[in-house]
Amino acid sequence: MAKWTAFPYAGDYVFDAASVKKNWARLHAGDAEPLPKNTKVLQAWALFHNGEFQKAMDMGLKIGGAGLTVANKSACVYATYLEKMEKARLDLYLEVAQRAGTQAQENPENVNAHYWHAYALGRYSQGISVAKALAQGLGSKVKGSLENVIKLQPKHADAHIALGAFHAEVIDKVGSLIGSMTYGAKKDTGLALFEQALKLNFESAIGMIEYANAMIMLEGDKMLKEATRLYQQAAAAKPIDAMERLDVEMAREELED
Repeated sequence: MAKWTAFPYAGDYVFDAASVKKNWARLHAGDAEPLPKNTKVLQAWALFHNGEFQKAMDMGLKIGGAGLTVANKSACVYATYLEKMEKARLDLYLEVAQRAGTQAQENPENVNAHYWHAYALGRYSQGISVAKALAQGLGSKVKGSLENVIKLQPKHADAHIALGAFHAEVIDKVGSLIGSMTYGAKKDTGLALFEQALKLNFESAIGMIEYANAMIMLEGDKMLKEATRLYQQAAAAKPIDAMERLDVEMAREELED
């Protein structure tokens, strides 16, 4: 496997299994992942939270079971923020979608198997164009998996964000009438999902960013002021780990542009 692009703020976050366990509730406020009992899985999570995404993925795959969630999250975060080559990025999303899809079939109660299946397919869809993905039937798979997550774990903030983004993107691409009739996408539902996400995890920079993006998609320029406020809030957030740092830096870059 090709060497991945390094996390640009290496050394800023220094977790080990013990500190991951101690800070688990805060670190996993977004994905509601249960605290692992296996120390090796905690070590893999420490690599993830430190920004060593390739090592975290490799270790998670080697462990298997609960380690697959670390592997899937590491691959998706890396692909979304750091991979520069489009083909490599799309390949990573497809690998995760396949792996998490199998996981979800084998263990239907595994909340984050459903979530990473949906997330990876959603990002892949954005990569090939949402319109093309909808034509291929990927939209209903993304929506179904995310609704499954929320049904299994109503406090999964990240699933609320992703499902809110699904509603916004579909309406943005095909309009509210076709979006509603064909894909079950509704403006009010999308906005309500973001509101709920930020109630569940008020420190989520990515929640603020995606909510701001959805506001512009659904309401247009009249929401520019509110969207900018959310971006400013995200840019001012204090990241606890590598992933959150990437979210905050993204918000800062957008504001500079």
